[in-house]
Amino acid sequence: QVHLAEAGGGLVQPGGSLKLSCEVSGVTFSDYAMGWFRQAPGKEREFVAAISRGAGVSSFYSDSVKGRFTVFRDVSKNTVYLQMNSLKPGDTGNYYCNASIGSLRFWGQGTQVTVSS
Repeated sequence: QVHLAEAGGGLVQPGGSLKLSCEVSGVTFSDYAMGWFRQAPGKEREFVAAISRGAGVSSFYSDSVKGRFTVFRDVSKNTVYLQMNSLKPGDTGNYYCNASIGSLRFWGQGTQVTVSS
């Protein structure tokens, strides 16, 4: 049974930081590319960041978060992280973890991030 469990969301002021985590179980973690997506109320889910399989040598970011967010993975903990700095109100949304291999996609339940003063 594949399970992705996100954690680390919360309420933060503009300019603040949060670190999200996503622990993966039920699959060989290193085989999967990992991604983070977010969905704001009334909007479609959008890509945020992704990291390649294995040691995660390659990472990719949406233009809106480039330079502020960092995605990295710890194979020993079966966990991918999203370090979010200089947060803006526009970063508010439910953040979802995604594991992918070929045409297979697995999703977590999401963790809410709210950026507000």
